[in-house]
Amino acid sequence: VLADGRFVTTSAKEHPDLFWALRGGGGNFGVVTSFLFQAHPVSTVYAGPIFWDAVHAPVVLRAFRDFLANAPEELGAFPGLKTVPSMDPFPKEYWGRRACAVIACYNGPVADGERLMARLLDQVPAPAFNWMGAMPLPAMNALFDPFFPKGLQWYWKGDFVKTLTDEAIDVHIAQAGKAPSEICLMHLYPISGAVHRVANDATAWHVRDASFSMVIAAIDPDPKKAE
Repeated sequence: VLADGRFVTTSAKEHPDLFWALRGGGGNFGVVTSFLFQAHPVSTVYAGPIFWDAVHAPVVLRAFRDFLANAPEELGAFPGLKTVPSMDPFPKEYWGRRACAVIACYNGPVADGERLMARLLDQVPAPAFNWMGAMPLPAMNALFDPFFPKGLQWYWKGDFVKTLTDEAIDVHIAQAGKAPSEICLMHLYPISGAVHRVANDATAWHVRDASFSMVIAAIDPDPKKAE
């Protein structure tokens, strides 16, 4: 519903300027009363987290960067620098320890996913624990919900980079070691595959030439620790 009260339908062919604006251009273009979504087929995925002790982070992050460059688009995966939460189901001997993790989701047969991830695992030390397995996609989406309850204090910073250099990896690792709470995190989200096949001016998001989105999140339940 537009400001003058008109009802319109927008798509790539109808009111394309409004369609462009609604997909990332901000707000205040009108009141959206219904959506038609373009879905993609997915059911069971091979997914989950793999954790290494932080001492292995330099090797894991470099290996992941090189592995991902040749991975198929059926794989969505990102590395993170974290602290193992002091709670179940994490092994007690790892509670509170700095860690490097890879969170992965392969949309295809489990056997294919196992062979694919073996290409990474063969290049790095044995993980502390590997919890990848077959699960419905909604289960993967909710996998970490119990560790981030409502009411947490969050402060995010992020940027996009075209290359992930060895020097940048080392700086990430050094800073992650200073995380002030167990639930602070640093993630490196890949930007590749289908994202790069869309023209840079096709949507209001204009960093399609990037390779990684660096996300740094300071998280704590206590507002007194905001500083």
